[in-house]
Amino acid sequence: MTRTFTLRVRRIYDPPDPDDGARVLVDRLWPRGVGKDRAHLTLWLKEIAPSGELRKWFGHDPARWNDFQQRYRAELDANPSAVDRIVTLAGQGPVTLLYAAKDTQHNEAVVLAAYLRGL
Repeated sequence: MTRTFTLRVRRIYDPPDPDDGARVLVDRLWPRGVGKDRAHLTLWLKEIAPSGELRKWFGHDPARWNDFQQRYRAELDANPSAVDRIVTLAGQGPVTLLYAAKDTQHNEAVVLAAYLRGL
């Protein structure tokens, strides 16, 4: 059975929006130039981010996008406690998954949102 979540995906560099709900940073590394006060985070869930090895291998190369998605989904499958934290938040209201990458189409938050919507 597929659950319905209100999920948004946004860059952390974008200003917070009143409709964001819980703001969750899903990057393993803290984004450059963003102060913790400016981030307005509910949670920094770095353990849900792709492993350092996968992140470095991907390098935001669109040619590796399909493989990256498969590998990251496998990491998510192996990390139910981190996934459950987002699911619990999403059960309480809207969640915005925040990322720092410049590429708005090829990043971990896009994969994570699709993964969560498929649960």
